Amino acid sequence: MSELLKQEISILDVLESEGNKAEKQDKFNRVDLKVRNHKGEIIIIEIQYDREYDYLQRIFYGVSKTAIEYMVEGQAYAKITKVISVNILYFDLGKGKDYIYKGTTRFIGLHEHDCLELSDKQQQLFNKDSIEALYPEYYLIKINRFNDIARDTLDEWIYFLKNEEIKDSFTAKGLKEAQEKLSIMKLPEQEQAAYEHYKDDLHYQASMFESSFGDGYKEGAAIGEARGEARGEAKATRLMVLNMAKNKLSIETIATVTGLTEKEVKLILDDRL
Repeated sequence: MSELLKQEISILDVLESEGNKAEKQDKFNRVDLKVRNHKGEIIIIEIQYDREYDYLQRIFYGVSKTAIEYMVEGQAYAKITKVISVNILYFDLGKGKDYIYKGTTRFIGLHEHDCLELSDKQQQLFNKDSIEALYPEYYLIKINRFNDIARDTLDEWIYFLKNEEIKDSFTAKGLKEAQEKLSIMKLPEQEQAAYEHYKDDLHYQASMFESSFGDGYKEGAAIGEARGEARGEAKATRLMVLNMAKNKLSIETIATVTGLTEKEVKLILDDRL
């Protein structure tokens, strides 16, 4: 969202997802994710694979329904929540050459062809600088029309969504975390289970360590922090590799999760042997 909207976005609440909808038959408002950002705006994010000719009306319905749902009874119209609809599409919707489209609401004079603007008092009331900022925003990202040339950080995300691959040169926010998640999701079912077991085991070990040695460790760490930081990180990484190997994760998987090369992983395992 930060790359798409070109502003720093912080998510405060996850309001709804496809997995917890109360009314599954409400197919016209199927939402993959609904969140509230730090501005109080609601962002609807939907991924759509199947072609729907009336999809434009569906997203209009979803935005309208959301705006009404989150309006408090008796509340002034000035308090209506801004809704942003982000649609990631794997089919070609409508006719157009681009792969990213943005839809907003503006009022244009029929005679003077000027754009209607907010008065000073309205800007104070809404805390917005334009009429366009009051109304919903729609984003259509047509993945299949992307030509695989990443010109900016938003394109890097679209490249990832299309190819399930992240190039070493990519720098977009959140891509590194997405790569780690994708690496785990691509594992065979048995290795995914082993990885989840490994994570649970790490939490357990951390809890036991904190309960038994936490106070003494913190005191010692404060004394030797600068001197032992590098050695401590190396020891922690080695322990992580050994634990993952113990849980039968492959060398390739261990390298992906830890950020080490496969050669470095093999050296740690050989040293153990």
